[in-house]
Amino acid sequence: MRAIVIEKYGVLPTVQEVPEPAVQPGGVVLKVEATGLCRSDWHGWQGHDSDIVLPHVPGHELAGTIAAVGAGVEGWAVGDRVTSPFICACGSCEQCLEGNQQVCPNQLQPGFNYWGSFAEYVALPFAAVNLVRLPESMDFGTAAGLGCRFATSFRAVRQVGRVAAGENVVIFGCGGIGLSAVMIAASLGARVIAVDTSPAALELARSYGAAEVLLSSESVAEEIRELTGGGAQVTMDALGSNEIVQSALRSLRPRGRHLQVGLLPSGVRLDVGGLIWQELEWLGSHGMPAHAYPEMLGLVASGNLKPAELVTRRIGLDEVPAALAALSDGTPAGITVIEP
Repeated sequence: MRAIVIEKYGVLPTVQEVPEPAVQPGGVVLKVEATGLCRSDWHGWQGHDSDIVLPHVPGHELAGTIAAVGAGVEGWAVGDRVTSPFICACGSCEQCLEGNQQVCPNQLQPGFNYWGSFAEYVALPFAAVNLVRLPESMDFGTAAGLGCRFATSFRAVRQVGRVAAGENVVIFGCGGIGLSAVMIAASLGARVIAVDTSPAALELARSYGAAEVLLSSESVAEEIRELTGGGAQVTMDALGSNEIVQSALRSLRPRGRHLQVGLLPSGVRLDVGGLIWQELEWLGSHGMPAHAYPEMLGLVASGNLKPAELVTRRIGLDEVPAALAALSDGTPAGITVIEP
């Protein structure tokens, strides 16, 4: 099969012919119909993830049709249209049995722990707890964006952040995760303020429901506090940087909630005293388990959520190296989908 192969960190990957993955007991192999290009893939290419062993095939947001079914897998057949969370949980540990597959200590992540979906085929383990059946009405490109960015944002905003109607919610970073969060928070009735360095990204945020959009600056926290009459109830770092975290925390009113979804490979400085005396909540959020997808899919089917609108570019495998390299200069507006 054709696949994107990273041979050295930070050096452009290439399209190569590599062996197709073998189906394992309890798992399936998918024919990849679409896979998302995510900033997490850029972090992996840069060597920020210790799980990756070179040479490596990235890719963790995926949708496709089942091409092979492993021994012991029930309820799934060749040809089924499916997606999967980027966290493939084991299904049998304490966290999984409690329904918290997104923090499974035995998890495997395609594109990180093993070869991923920037390829014509990808293997998925533990099919019983990780496969999500796709509605016939949903195209594969839209479905690919659900597995990481949209599902991650949905759980972060609705379940972890507990966003409610009438609250002021500030989303820092309007890439795929941030724009998804804008759309989801707005659908819940929140007043959304979007912050980014890109005017184009902010225009997309406005079209997806942001009531206010602000260009990032050193004074953005003060602007937010003025717009919200004393600070937001919820802030979210959808990109991942120490500077954003500082602005986000300064933007909160007392007893506000900060959602950290963007990765922080360079670390972060926290004023713990400020967290204490203002009783602020720091909330990490990491993906969403497969069993939680039906609510999100139902809202998509009803038209309350429109993730298809977030897909702004579709490319082939040959265009991936340049697109991955472009992430070094910032996250483009919207979601880029690869169709192998």
